[in-house]
Amino acid sequence: MSQPPAAKMTNAGSSARMFASSVATLGCAFLLLMAAGTGVIVAITREANRLEAQRQAERIEATFNAQLRLNELRLEGLLVTSDLPGALQQDEPQAAVQAALGRLHRQITDFDGAYVVSTAGTVLARVETRAQNGHDGARLHALLRGFGLASLAATTAVDIGPRAPATRSAILRDNGETLMLTVTDLSRIASFDRAEAGQMPVFIAYRRLSRELLAELSERYRVAEIRLVDAQPADSASGLALRAPDGTATSWLTWAPARPGDVMLHRFVWALVAVGLLFSAIFVFVVLRLRASATQIELRERQIQRLAGQDELSLLPNRRSFDLTLDQTLAGLGEDGPGLAVMLIDLDRFKAVNDTYGHTAGDELIRQVAMRLSGMVHPGGTVARLGGDEFGIIQTVNATPAGCAALAEKILAGLTEPFPITGIEVSIGCSVGVTMAPRDGCSREALLRLADTALYEAKNSGRNRYAFFEAQMNRSLQLKRMVEDDLRRAIDNDELTLHYQPQVSVDGSTIVGVEALVRWPHPVHGMIPPSDFIAIAEERGLIMPLSEWVLRRACLEAKRWKGIRLAVNVSPIQFRHKDFVANVIRIIDETDFDPAQLELELTEGVLIEDADAAEAAMMDIRAHGVGLALDDFGTGYSSLIYLRRFAFDKIKIDRSFLEYMEATGESAILVHSMAHLGRALGLRVCAEGVETAEQHRFLQAIGCHELQGFLFSRGVPASEIDRLLRLDNPFAEILAAA
Repeated sequence: MSQPPAAKMTNAGSSARMFASSVATLGCAFLLLMAAGTGVIVAITREANRLEAQRQAERIEATFNAQLRLNELRLEGLLVTSDLPGALQQDEPQAAVQAALGRLHRQITDFDGAYVVSTAGTVLARVETRAQNGHDGARLHALLRGFGLASLAATTAVDIGPRAPATRSAILRDNGETLMLTVTDLSRIASFDRAEAGQMPVFIAYRRLSRELLAELSERYRVAEIRLVDAQPADSASGLALRAPDGTATSWLTWAPARPGDVMLHRFVWALVAVGLLFSAIFVFVVLRLRASATQIELRERQIQRLAGQDELSLLPNRRSFDLTLDQTLAGLGEDGPGLAVMLIDLDRFKAVNDTYGHTAGDELIRQVAMRLSGMVHPGGTVARLGGDEFGIIQTVNATPAGCAALAEKILAGLTEPFPITGIEVSIGCSVGVTMAPRDGCSREALLRLADTALYEAKNSGRNRYAFFEAQMNRSLQLKRMVEDDLRRAIDNDELTLHYQPQVSVDGSTIVGVEALVRWPHPVHGMIPPSDFIAIAEERGLIMPLSEWVLRRACLEAKRWKGIRLAVNVSPIQFRHKDFVANVIRIIDETDFDPAQLELELTEGVLIEDADAAEAAMMDIRAHGVGLALDDFGTGYSSLIYLRRFAFDKIKIDRSFLEYMEATGESAILVHSMAHLGRALGLRVCAEGVETAEQHRFLQAIGCHELQGFLFSRGVPASEIDRLLRLDNPFAEILAAA
């Protein structure tokens, strides 16, 4: 047998690819980490610089405004206490005002000069506190008015309100110079009875924003390079607009903002370099370790590849290798060339060997089966263990129906021969499902599915045989799936119905019980009898919900039939369920049904597999008052044993004994014996399948207690049972006519 390609495959370059991929991933992660760290540091630096620039701007603005306000308060206080207001009241005020202003100028050295002017623009007096070219007072007044500052130099004709301040500040731009003006309305701090309209005096003090003043501010507030510019700075965080009273910006203060973030970065740059070197060292170390690991992986890769496609126990190719080989073989399959066959083999009675002799014996059996199969397959074919006790074969030589049948016969014969296991001989069998390509399909999924369908057919046909896939198998499987889907929906949607067959007293005059029989009114296929879907329900795992639905519906409908026993059949699968008794009692409680009125009918099949568990369940259910009947009595080989061991209340003689009772005397003798045995054991005896008056008279003569059959009634809806129960002798006419 040739090894499949998957078993020979190696991937020597996978380690190199993995190494390169890992290095690339680590390199990207390292770069991303460094980029993220750099981004965080830059963001922190920029934010620190921005916050400091904002604080500087706020501090300079607050200081500048505070200085202006201080000048206003200080100047207003000096004017109030000076003799300037008195000088303005004299008949010839100009000389007196000049003298008073000369005495005041020693106290206003913070300003470059001062003027006393009228609101009409007449200069009454002036003084220069510093040796600089002064400004003409009338010109200053005109500048003020040009900037819309009439409220600062108000005439008596202008009412600016009682709450207007006496002193205000303004910043003006004139001939390339920026002036800080403090303007005081002298009429606000003194009364001028003799003043004429337009002649109200105004005191104007000014100071130039010179380089010396800016240098002084820069040193005082530790802000570098404060200077005055005519254009707005590009960096708004390092500029302060000097606005005129009308809101226009006449010039800007700018400075070199402090950058604490850059200082912090310069101080800790060595630490950042150290971190970068550390990460680089870690990266190099990891790369070296990865290279060493990749080398080790490459040394072991061939062995791993070999084991990946091999079953460890049988040393055959596993399912993965089998699928790969089948895909590759199908890919090279020509339309006119030779085909291939796929066989699925399932061992029979393997579980019994495992349970009886242990898993060691089971493992040894798998190994011997693998050796025998490998010796049966033609060279070029593939044998694989697909899992558990299932094997698969890909046959490419002599892959014809005759050749596949011959190989299947050979496999059946070879695996039927005893296997020597731990000093004993173990006999098993197998079932084989065969499908062929391209006849049945050309894809792996289709071939395996169809081969599994053929295997299922072989097992259902009695095991230890083979079966080719045929189209009707698929149709049967589709029918089962359809029935399964529709039945599940019918149970969920409450689309099933119950009919009831009466069980009458032996004289035929009284209905003593009814047997619930489920019916399925299919919307497409009409009324489906239970014989067509009960087996599918058991096979597809629907018997539990179906049985619970039948019991619940029967209890609900039979509540109105007082004194009438309700017989419900129990599936072996349902009876063996661990919660069987609990489910029955729960349904009785939910429907409020009298348990003494319920009778469960069991067949011998429910007792064969685990008699002890069955006996415990029966004792438990009888303890709750529920009756038990042995159905199909006489058809099993051990009915007498069951009658002796298990506590039944009733036996039901199977209809097969009555079917040919008139033709042979043996059936009559058997029925008579069974009835006599039941009466001797104190059990009620019910005969099924009563269809003729002769059968009725015979069963009445031998002492049966109850009768059931078409002579009296078929299964009918609950409404018909209601009608029959209202009659005194419901079957009198039928018996009289018979």
